[in-house]
Amino acid sequence: MKTIGLIGGMSWESSLEYYRVMNQAVKAELGGLHSARILMNSVDFAPLRELMCAGDWAGVGNRLADAARTLESAGAELMVIGTNTMHKVADRVAEAVSVPLVHIADATAEAARAGGYARVALLGTIFTMEDDFYVGRLQDHGFEVLVPEAGDRKLVDRVIFDELCRGEFLDGSRAEFLRIIEELAARGAEAVILGCTEIGLLVRPGDTDVPTLDTCRIHAETVVRAALD
Repeated sequence: MKTIGLIGGMSWESSLEYYRVMNQAVKAELGGLHSARILMNSVDFAPLRELMCAGDWAGVGNRLADAARTLESAGAELMVIGTNTMHKVADRVAEAVSVPLVHIADATAEAARAGGYARVALLGTIFTMEDDFYVGRLQDHGFEVLVPEAGDRKLVDRVIFDELCRGEFLDGSRAEFLRIIEELAARGAEAVILGCTEIGLLVRPGDTDVPTLDTCRIHAETVVRAALD
């Protein structure tokens, strides 16, 4: 079993989920008392959020690259950025280390393809929904990608940073997300990517009949398969 290096803390709410899912996946594969070999560098999210808002993605990339180097020096053999949005600087992180980085959009694309979907919708932060680093990567995998209308993109982004990343999961926000999901399905989405690792803590599979792809779970399980390969 390879040692997984998890860059976490963005937010720590979803980092907890990564840890749980990766250990569950190892237990399912190996049984008994087996658990995942994980090193986590849990960064302080607040300064990174300030850099994001200032448009200083070079600064974000440098900090996460430092975090990755620390993990590699401690023995990590696979690198994981435990958040969708920070994959905007995935290339910078990958360049900083010699071990493979498991990209969350590639893992999600593989899951969507396995589900037989061709047209998918994407929920996430403004950066994830509007910038090319994520939508473009999904398109490179052959998917048509839909995103919510502008007002709903702002609503989703606000809920993520003002509520979900602070551990607040409100019924009113869940209802709004479900409304948006239904509208995306009405526009032709065959499945909806929960493209922020906290959204799966708010919207559960039983909440909607529309197929959802929980990127946190997908990413964590993909990483475990790579670690056990």
